[in-house]
Amino acid sequence: MTATITLSTGQQMPAVGLGTWKSAQGQVKQAVLAALDCDYRHIDCAAAYSNEREVGEALSERLGEAKPLRREDIFVTSKLWNTKHHPDDVEDACKKSLSDLRLSYLDLYLMHWPMAFERGDELMPRRPDGTVRYDNNTHYRDTWAAMEKLVDQGLVKAIGLSNFNARQIDDILSIAKHKPVVNQVECHPYLVQTQLVSQCWGRGLAVTAYSPLGSPDRPWVTPGEAHLLDDPRVVGLATCYNKTPAQVIIRWHIQRGVICIPKSITPSRIKQNIEIDGQKVWRDAKHPHFPFSDPY
Repeated sequence: MTATITLSTGQQMPAVGLGTWKSAQGQVKQAVLAALDCDYRHIDCAAAYSNEREVGEALSERLGEAKPLRREDIFVTSKLWNTKHHPDDVEDACKKSLSDLRLSYLDLYLMHWPMAFERGDELMPRRPDGTVRYDNNTHYRDTWAAMEKLVDQGLVKAIGLSNFNARQIDDILSIAKHKPVVNQVECHPYLVQTQLVSQCWGRGLAVTAYSPLGSPDRPWVTPGEAHLLDDPRVVGLATCYNKTPAQVIIRWHIQRGVICIPKSITPSRIKQNIEIDGQKVWRDAKHPHFPFSDPY
């Protein structure tokens, strides 16, 4: 079993999960099945990924009576998209994710971004010039209050944030009845996020890293940016410990105490990404010779 992180609610959140961002329809179901079959117990989803229905098909094949797993065995996260920030839209958006995922509750529901887009069903509402149409009348504090009602109704076990900075987190904490338990942000050895991670921990939030392997296909990657998995320091450590570069980076996240959700649709890589707790001794991520250490 992989390590877990204890959330402020007392929930045990597996430190490695399967990410489903950019997993195409027609591929994500098999990826989730492969993950569940090799002992993943954490699946990270989002309405904006447009693949929750297929994730739900996989979950329904493995969870339930006379099936390999019980619902309580799996930690499932989903996220509220920016066009559903208006308080009147939050409950319906959550119920739509639950319906697509074929679940009666979520373990964790995150506000995907702090900004609200214009209400509606268009994922990225844009003006003719291509700029995004924001909803400047809906503040994330109002959205949070609506998300808290989901906890009271039993639709979600806990709520949290994604892509929030320290000031925005403090703003939420100042009005929260149900405090956020997680902040999910881009984090990897090229974007260590030392200050933000420390601030989250100091406020009782766990941190989940998306794009934990660098994800060179993420939309905001800069031309010519180095690929983390090809970094000679990572490759050298992988060779030293007879591991893959991805395993080295995932281990680094876990030894920092950061949850990570690597995405893959390849069964062999999915399996490798969770095989990080072997008997062979690893170099501690705090060790001065580890190339991406930070002062924790």
